[in-house]
Amino acid sequence: MTSVRLRLLILALMPLIVLTPFLLFLGMSRWTADYDKVLIANVESDLRIAEQYLARILTGTGEDIRAVAQSVGFAEAMDVGGSAQSSYLQAKRRDLGLDFLYYLPVAQAADLSHWPVIAAAMQGDQSTEIDIFSARDLSAIHPDLALRARIGLIETEAAVPTDRSAEDRGMVVHGAAPVNLTGHEGVLVGGSLLNRNLDFIDAINALVYLNAVTGGDRQGTATLFLEDVRVSTNVRLFEDVRALGTRVSAAVRGAVLDDGQTWLDRAFVVNDWYISGYLPITDSFGDRVGMLYVGYLEAPFSAAKRAAFWWMFAAFMALLMLSAPLFLWLAKGIFAPLERMTQTMTRVESGDLSARHGDVGTRDEIGEVARHLDSLLNQVQDRDRALRAWADELNTRVEDRTAELRDANRKLEDTYKQLVMSEKLASIGEITAGVAHEINNPVAVIQGNVDVMREALGAAAEPVETELSLIDRQVTRIQAIVGKLLHFARPGDYGGYSHAIALEPVLGDCLVLVDHLITRKAIRVDTAFDPVPQVRIDKGEMQQVVINLITNAVQAMAPGGVLTLQLHDAERDGRAGAELVVRDTGPGVPEARRAHVFDPFFTTKRAEGTGLGLSISQTIIQRADGLITLQSPDTGGAAFHVWLPAAVEGGAGLDAALDSEFAEPVMRR
Repeated sequence: MTSVRLRLLILALMPLIVLTPFLLFLGMSRWTADYDKVLIANVESDLRIAEQYLARILTGTGEDIRAVAQSVGFAEAMDVGGSAQSSYLQAKRRDLGLDFLYYLPVAQAADLSHWPVIAAAMQGDQSTEIDIFSARDLSAIHPDLALRARIGLIETEAAVPTDRSAEDRGMVVHGAAPVNLTGHEGVLVGGSLLNRNLDFIDAINALVYLNAVTGGDRQGTATLFLEDVRVSTNVRLFEDVRALGTRVSAAVRGAVLDDGQTWLDRAFVVNDWYISGYLPITDSFGDRVGMLYVGYLEAPFSAAKRAAFWWMFAAFMALLMLSAPLFLWLAKGIFAPLERMTQTMTRVESGDLSARHGDVGTRDEIGEVARHLDSLLNQVQDRDRALRAWADELNTRVEDRTAELRDANRKLEDTYKQLVMSEKLASIGEITAGVAHEINNPVAVIQGNVDVMREALGAAAEPVETELSLIDRQVTRIQAIVGKLLHFARPGDYGGYSHAIALEPVLGDCLVLVDHLITRKAIRVDTAFDPVPQVRIDKGEMQQVVINLITNAVQAMAPGGVLTLQLHDAERDGRAGAELVVRDTGPGVPEARRAHVFDPFFTTKRAEGTGLGLSISQTIIQRADGLITLQSPDTGGAAFHVWLPAAVEGGAGLDAALDSEFAEPVMRR
């Protein structure tokens, strides 16, 4: 009843097992999506704060430079000139936290007017932008700036491949203000190098992630990129080593620098996944030259999502575990009657047809089923008695029918013997027709003409007597062939008697008898006869088997084929014997027909035979305690193997006498 309990349990808990997880999945999916949106919204807010801070740095730098250019102290220093001017500007540079601050007269400013901020200052407008200075530009301002700007590149996974080993350009906050003093007109230029400017990037990070209003304890980082290289960052390679010189992934670079988009998504940052925001930075020429990045670790939030999922899963499993026992307790009233019915059916299956379960103590549908089952068992018991009576009568009828089948089988055996004789007569008729056509007429003509030649020539025939004698011998040979044919064709004087015979002479006789078939199709015959022991079989029957196999092989081949006869000794199941192989170069026997070639009446040549040849041959060989098999590879050709056991020593005198009656040399090709 375990399976019934399980099915009922599944049926009852199906809504809980299927619908509840589905609803939980939908809810968790929606919650996860909304949760991810909140994370993206947070990083977008963080990125805007960092952007505003960078904009404030630009604005503040520009205002500081303009304030210096318009100050009284600067005017007085300009009037004094010389070292006083230089000292004043250096003091102001340090006070303002700038990396450079210098004055350019109009003539020198014109030489640097390719910088848009300087060009704007020459037009009377103060301007501050992000610009990229080459190593040469930085060295021209101060050699230390070029050294500070240079950062060795670190190979970074998933970054765009590059053959550069270092980044020597500098990202600079570049500002200029016009100077309009009497006798001193020009441009005041100042700025800060952002490469390795850790105070700048740490200030952004503190502003975004250490502020209680904007997040407090989030593990965030900030980075300034020159193109795709981190030139200022608080991302760590190791505990105390910042990831300066590492590069952003190719995907982020393509979206932000190439396409000008703002990246708001998860991204792999150096060695971990972050919820990241990347903003493109443009220079004074309007080109995208870098990126501003802020982001925080994804791991704590992923852990929170996993914890929520497992909490929901645990709650669901607890509910399921509490529901199953409760349902089984309530369903006990159903299981008990079913168990009684199962016990009854087990007794019936073991042979006790009188087993009944009686009243199961319930009047519901299960009680109705129990009563119907008892009624069916009563009917089964009655029908079993009737079937046993019918079985006894059927056994009697089967015995009678078996006797009839034995008689029919004897008649079938008699008919089979007649069919064997019919097949043999068909073979004799075919061979006789060939002999009559190929031999009888030429023999009569040849013999008659030889006699006429001797009578007509008389003594004059002496010079050609050798040739005439040769003709006589050949005529005699032809008569011997006819004799062999007659020996094969007439009923055996020792029908059903087998005696020891040598196979090689039998094969030679058979080749003589079917020579007309072989010659007609220009078949080449290859023989390989090894010395083999004598075998015990009727010679005529062996000839019948060999002629049938050769005839089938010749009929299967196209003109010009090759018939191979091989004779060698072979052991089978520890018994010595001889094996004959008849192989042709025809198309072979298809795999689907190989299992039926020895079936009676099976033939592929409807107009040329009865389909009994191979069946009769198999019967003859099996009666001689031998075995005939077929091998037909898929590449073409068929080979029949005939194995016969060696004859027991002794009793060969009569056999030799019978074999010598028509002894002739074996024909070979």
